[in-house]
Amino acid sequence: MTAYLEFEKPIAQLEGRIADLRSASASDEVDISAELVRLEQKNADLLASTYNSLTPWQKTQVARHPLRPHFRDFVEHAFDDFMPLGGDRSYGDDEAILGGFAKLNGRRVMLIGHEKGNDTESRIRHNFGMGKPEGYRKAIRLMEMADKFGLPVVTLVDTSGAFPGIEAEERGQAEAIARSTEACLALGVPMVACIVGEGGSGGAVALASAERVLMFEHAVYSVISPEGCASILWRTAEKAPDAAEAMKITAQNLKKLGVIDRIVKEPVGGAHRDPALAATALGAAIGEEIDALLNLPREEIRRLREERFLQLGSD
Repeated sequence: MTAYLEFEKPIAQLEGRIADLRSASASDEVDISAELVRLEQKNADLLASTYNSLTPWQKTQVARHPLRPHFRDFVEHAFDDFMPLGGDRSYGDDEAILGGFAKLNGRRVMLIGHEKGNDTESRIRHNFGMGKPEGYRKAIRLMEMADKFGLPVVTLVDTSGAFPGIEAEERGQAEAIARSTEACLALGVPMVACIVGEGGSGGAVALASAERVLMFEHAVYSVISPEGCASILWRTAEKAPDAAEAMKITAQNLKKLGVIDRIVKEPVGGAHRDPALAATALGAAIGEEIDALLNLPREEIRRLREERFLQLGSD
């Protein structure tokens, strides 16, 4: 069952009417197929026009949609033979950040990413995708392993930010994020990072410091949430839509600014309407980027990555 966002009310009403007609046609001798076709086309047009003109705040809502695909969905639809690896060999295992060996189009890669969960129980277990120090240290371990065995690294970023709890600070959250970012920049193998939902602050950058950064067209990527920015600037979270507009957090703005390299199209109506199709599109884009980087020398890969990040914000 589709969960509708506030701006999707007209779509919800139309799809409700279509569902009622379908139900009536199953038990009525009157032929209403022509009316159904007309309404379905009208709904398709409305869905497309709505999603072609989303505001930054509406894109933020789409990026946070409860049915939006997460790490495990992409593993299921875009990768094969996923072999999870756990633990940071220091404290424990963090289920907000998952990783392990996987195959993409027959090529072995190291896959790492945030997992938010898809229901109350799993969201609590995965801490809503907010990584703790042991999660980022696990990511470091897996990146170093990939570097040792010459495997490309693929990261799927989807977090509102790293976990800000006291216990995380006690275990060195800031250092873990910095070390993870450093590990990304030190890799001698290709690395492709993908912003698939929310890319929030250092918790995202720690897995997104790659030479190629991809982003779903309705994802968002920012140093702080729109609500957090609004609370600082205007002392109220109600100004979040204004903050989202000013912060340039959408894929389209970030592509112009050079923060990301490629926008991956989503199914009409957002990735949550067809997770399998969204995952297939993402997998194809990742494969193309890896192919373009695979034969570069290790020193060249590091140089490209370093130059890319030194140039951010230089204009």
